[in-house]
Order: sequence, then structure tokens, then C-alpha cells
Amino acid sequence: MPYGASDPRSALTSSKPAAIVDRYSGMGYAELSELPAVAEPAGRRDWFVRGQNFVLGWSIVSGTTDFGPRTDAEEHVVISVDPGIALTVEAGSERQEIPGERLVVLPPGKSRVIATGEGRVVRLMRSTSDDVAGLAINAADYSTAHHNIPAFEGWPAPVGGFRIRAYDLTVPTRPDSPFRLYRCTTFMVNWIAPQEGPRDPRMLSPHHHDDFEQCSLVINGEYVHHIRWPWTTDSSAWREDEHHRTVAPSVAIIPPPSEHTSEAVGAGTNQLVDIFSPPRLDFSSMDGWVLNSADYPMPARNDA
Repeated sequence: MPYGASDPRSALTSSKPAAIVDRYSGMGYAELSELPAVAEPAGRRDWFVRGQNFVLGWSIVSGTTDFGPRTDAEEHVVISVDPGIALTVEAGSERQEIPGERLVVLPPGKSRVIATGEGRVVRLMRSTSDDVAGLAINAADYSTAHHNIPAFEGWPAPVGGFRIRAYDLTVPTRPDSPFRLYRCTTFMVNWIAPQEGPRDPRMLSPHHHDDFEQCSLVINGEYVHHIRWPWTTDSSAWREDEHHRTVAPSVAIIPPPSEHTSEAVGAGTNQLVDIFSPPRLDFSSMDGWVLNSADYPMPARNDA
């Protein structure tokens, strides 16, 4: 489905024809504002939600809290959402003090994160991290693999090797786009600029993805996720349209190839963050879109 002419994604091109599928997985929603915390370590409350390839941790921090030592086989991400949250990050022989409103990529291996202040922290880990995958609110939904999502393949190692890398989430967006895109070997995060007031309902952007999940994390305001599945010759696979209203904080897991668009409807500040695992090739192929592309090369292309 084409985007509107003013939408920067109208320049995207698909690398392959539209998928032909006969079975769909359904939407997943986690209304974190209505659910009790999964765990309450000293200084914070934790919630976990998963997709096929990732686990998202949402934490409310008050004071100082130690996220504890971790050993991860792949890169993972920690985000200090608010300016009042400072991070102390250790990995290998490195130690960095990182202010709020930063996206931090941690290398494979042993690491530790201590957060200090008042506010919100997001963690993104691979779903192979059994310690957190089992805590996910929706863990039972992934007892079997979801439809239309290929096996995970990590992206090439960063230039100069694995290390702690921190990125400023307050840098200006491109003049023609509200997006701030960052990637590593395991994730792509689109830190979309906040919107004041409702989105113009005449300027929505329904579209679909052939073969990857989208995680939409609402961090401020209210949204309606509009979802539609294509019809197939087998009517038993058809699904009803959805128009799901949600209030921050919340998570929506959008399966391929459902057509979808998210409409900000809150009267105040609305902000949505889109997360993909592994990174999106189409976004990465657009010149200048990914702000840290110099650090993380794309996979080798096979044009044969």
C-alpha cells in the first residue's frame, strides 16, 4: 500500500515481491499501565514483553537500581528515556557514565547497568535470553514460532569492534522526516519525534511488512492501532479489522503481513517508538536515514 506523497517512507522500495501467505498470527498488546509489575527489585519496577526475536523490558526507576550482571551472547540495548535518569554502564574493561535520553548499545559478553534518578528505562534483549524471555507477560504466545517471520540473522559486527556505544536521542530529526533511526547487529530503533495533539486522520499511513514483526512502544499519550489482514482463498484464515485504543505505556506487536497504521489521538504529547529485530534493510538502504550507520555496516548484498 503506498504512503502519502508527504511521507518520507514513500521513497522506500521493496527488495522482493509481496509475500503470498495462507496463515497469519494475531496482534499482541500489552497495556503496561494496567498490569502489575512482573518484578520489583530495589529501586525499580519491571515489566517484560516479547516478540519472536526480542524481549523488551520496561522499568520505572526511583533512586538507584542495579540491573545486575548479565552475560549476553549478542549485542543488547539500554535506553534512558527521561533526562532525569543517568546510567553507569560497564562491559569488559570499559566503564561509562551516560546521561539521560540516550540509547546505549552493549557488546556481547559480561555487562552491568546501574541507573540513578527518576524515570523510565527500556531494555532490548534477544529472545534467546531465557532469563528475561520467561518473564514476559506474553511468553505463552510464543510457545510456537509465529507465522511469516524467517529465522533471525544478526547483522555484521561494528566498525572497530564491539564496545559500549551511546547515542543522543535529542539530536534533530531530518528536515523531511520525524524519524531518528539507530541500529546495531541485533536491533533497529526508530525514536520518532513526539507529536503535540492528535494526528490528522486524513493523513494516516497504512502499510504492511512482508516478513518481519514491528514492536510499537507508546511512551507518551494515546494511540489507536488500526490493523487489517489481507484476504486469502481460505476464509477460515480471515481476521476482523482491529482499531485498538491504548494509553502509555503500552506495547503492540504487529505481525506480518498485516496492514497497519498508528494514529495519535491524545490531546497532549504523543510519542511512539518502533523497534525491529533484526534491523530493517529498507530503512537502512535510504541514504542518511540511519544516524549511526557509520558504526554499523549493512549485510553484503547479493544482486546476482
